[in-house]
Amino acid sequence: MFLFQDLKLINVVAWVAVVAALMLLNELARSSKVASVLSFLVLPIVLTIFVWPTTAGPRSSTGTWFHWAKVYSALAGCLGFMALRYFPTLQAKKWLLAFPPFILAFNICEAVIRDFQVAGMHGMVDGVFMNGGAWNIMNGIAGLINIVTITGWFGIRISRDKQHDMIWPDQIWPWIVAYDVWNFAYVYNCVGDHAFYAGLGLLVAPTAAALLFHKGTWLQDRAQTLAFWMMFTMSYPTFVTDSPFAIASAHNSTGLFIISFLALAINVAVLVMHIYRVRKFHKNVLTDEVYAGTKAYNDAVKNI
Repeated sequence: MFLFQDLKLINVVAWVAVVAALMLLNELARSSKVASVLSFLVLPIVLTIFVWPTTAGPRSSTGTWFHWAKVYSALAGCLGFMALRYFPTLQAKKWLLAFPPFILAFNICEAVIRDFQVAGMHGMVDGVFMNGGAWNIMNGIAGLINIVTITGWFGIRISRDKQHDMIWPDQIWPWIVAYDVWNFAYVYNCVGDHAFYAGLGLLVAPTAAALLFHKGTWLQDRAQTLAFWMMFTMSYPTFVTDSPFAIASAHNSTGLFIISFLALAINVAVLVMHIYRVRKFHKNVLTDEVYAGTKAYNDAVKNI
C-alpha cells in the first residue's frame, strides 16, 4: 500500500478493534452525567497521579509538553461541552453556544500553522520523520477553507432525552467529510507514523457514530473519542510505535500529494456549496443556519 509500510492483517484487526473500542467508550460517556464525569474528570485524575508519570515520562514518546497539553486540552473540551449539556443556565446564554465552534476553529488553525511549518522540514525532527513539500501548503489552505465553511455558530442545541447530547444541526455531513479528509492529510503530513490509528481510526469512530446512530453530535463525539485516544496513548505509548500493532507511514511523496490534493479539492467543493447557499438564501454565516431545510439538517433536528 502506498500510504503505509507492510500493512498486515494484524494491523487491520487492531484498527477495527480501536475504532470499535472508541465508539463503545463514546456511547458509555454520553449515556449519563455520571458516566461523563467518571470518564473525563475522575479517570484522568487517577491516570495523572498513578500512571502517566511513569508511562509518559521524559524517555517516553509521549513525554513531551505537546502530548501532555493535547490530552488536557481534549479533556477540557469534553468538560466544557458537558457544562453546556447539563447546565440549562449556560444553554440560555447564546454567546456560550459559540464556544464549541470557536474551539473547533482554533484547533484547525493550530494544525494549519503546523502544516505550513512542516513544508520546509525533511528528515528526523523531534523524533518524527518529516517529508515536507507542496502537499503541506495545499493541505494548509484546505484547513483554512474548512474554518471559513463552519456554519451555525449559535445554532447548537441540547437534546431533551437522557443523553443530553450537544446537537449541531448545521454541521452537515459534507463538511464533516471535508474535515476528516483534511485532518487525515494533516496527521499523515505531520505525524505520518501515527496516521493509521491516530488519523484514520480516530476520524472514522466519531464520524460513524454521528452519521449512523445519532446525527448532529459529531463535534461531541469527536471530542470524546479524541480524549479517550489521548488517554490511551499516554498510558500505552508504544502501541503506535513499537508494538506488534504499529504501522509506519510509507513517507511516499505521491501519497502525500494525493491525500492533500483530495483534501483541498473536497474543501473547495464544500466552499462552493457554502457560497451558493449563502448567496441564494441571503444567509449571515455567523448568525444564520446556512443548511436549514436540507435533509441532513432536518435529520439532526429530529434528535433534539
